[in-house]
Amino acid sequence: MADVFGTEKRSEIMRKVKSKNNNSTELRLIEIFKKNGIKGWQRNYSVKGHPDFVFLKQKIAVFVDGCFWHGHDCRNTKPSDNRDYWSNKRERNRKHDEEVSAMFEARGWTVLRIWECELKRKNESILVDRIINAFHNSKSDDYLKY
Repeated sequence: MADVFGTEKRSEIMRKVKSKNNNSTELRLIEIFKKNGIKGWQRNYSVKGHPDFVFLKQKIAVFVDGCFWHGHDCRNTKPSDNRDYWSNKRERNRKHDEEVSAMFEARGWTVLRIWECELKRKNESILVDRIINAFHNSKSDDYLKY
């Protein structure tokens, strides 16, 4: 399907996509944390790799990855215009994600990557279970404070 917008308009739209405070990713996960009593997280922790959230005591880094930008194939999000550009861009992002995850794991951190589409699903209990399992798998005596 051809893009309904021209090149200039599409560029303008894409420039407005935010990487911080995104309603469909970070802000949605904050809602889930609060609703389920998950405490102890920090945002904007200044460390190479820039996780979206960290649990310092448990050494858990949480990344919330947008499906389009990070190459998840959960839906048909592959543009037909500039196909090579977008394919290469997504592949570079995937490779960077793998490198960042490996860097944190080498330091003894547990890495939790959450897809944008997981935050949109109606049954969030699966996601909450993944977060709780990350706490169990971390080598910390501290746990969730319900």
